[in-house]
Amino acid sequence: MISVSDLKKGIAIELDGTIYQITEYQHIKVGRGSAQVRLKLRDIKSSNTTERSFQANYKFQPAFVERRSVQYLYNDADLYFFMDNENYEQLTLTVEQLNEAISYLKEGLSLEVLICNGEAINVDLPISIELQVTETDPGFKGNTATGGSKPAKLETGLAIQVPLFIDIGDKIKVDTRNGEYLEKAN
Repeated sequence: MISVSDLKKGIAIELDGTIYQITEYQHIKVGRGSAQVRLKLRDIKSSNTTERSFQANYKFQPAFVERRSVQYLYNDADLYFFMDNENYEQLTLTVEQLNEAISYLKEGLSLEVLICNGEAINVDLPISIELQVTETDPGFKGNTATGGSKPAKLETGLAIQVPLFIDIGDKIKVDTRNGEYLEKAN
């Protein structure tokens, strides 16, 4: 069992039959009342987030989630295929398991797959990914980095807002946590 004092960001716990990863942790002490812990939890299977509060004496059941380094190979209809970098075994995930991660997958991408009880359940994307712009409006003379934004479609089908100076064919870095433009890649 994991006590409240052992909690930290990134730990996986089992709660009500569901495996969660702690994304935020906040210790709260209010007046005369007992201390509480407020957790922001991400469901590892569905990637949905929820916030829950617990008393400071609550014990959590640890979840054993293994991380394996994989490479994305291809997709076939609703199935996405990955190769384990250590033993070259193929792992398959569905659209439902990947959820929003599909928007960032391109062939050859290295990432981590989360495995619980011998079953691949989700992927953990890098914080930023380089993607190529396939569609966007043309830029105009005088555009600057802080002068506004325009819509762009990327090679994976993801649509985001980019600065006006970005053109078709440019490679850009995208934040996988919120889907925002970070910078132009070299």
